[in-house]
Amino acid sequence: MPAIFRTLDKALPAYRMVYQFILFLCKLLLIAVICLTVISVVTRYAGQHISWVRNPPWSEELTLTGMAYVAVFSAALAISKKTHIRMTAFDAMLPKALLRCLDILADLAILFLAYIMIFWGWRAAIQIGASGFYTSLPNLSRFWMYLPIPLAGIAMVVFEIESLYLNIRGFFVKEEDTH
Repeated sequence: MPAIFRTLDKALPAYRMVYQFILFLCKLLLIAVICLTVISVVTRYAGQHISWVRNPPWSEELTLTGMAYVAVFSAALAISKKTHIRMTAFDAMLPKALLRCLDILADLAILFLAYIMIFWGWRAAIQIGASGFYTSLPNLSRFWMYLPIPLAGIAMVVFEIESLYLNIRGFFVKEEDTH
């Protein structure tokens, strides 16, 4: 294996740590979304029969915001494990070098999408989000509703750089050389 790849491979554990952190964050957010949903459903139906039980008006908006974070972060995680939507019907018929070139092209396209998410997502969070407030929480800016877009874009860049590196490395390093 060329020395440059041995050196660059030392950064791969950092990518695993970022992956594990975002995965942990997704798990926490999913637990919060489930708890908020349970609170909303139970109080909505219990409130029909028990007069002092009220459905908190903020539960639905916070649930939707939490779901937005989980959705975009889990999509970013899919890049790292190559579990995102992709067409593989012809992979077995294509030469390995062409397939790797197509993977690199896909990596570059996703990097471009991530740039758009960071740039335009941040603009939306600042301009649209910061100028409005949640209906049920008038002191909470809608900035937090738009923030997952640029954050997921940043996570996508991190995981795409790793994917791009591994695809380029695949041209120079055989699979058995990596062990």
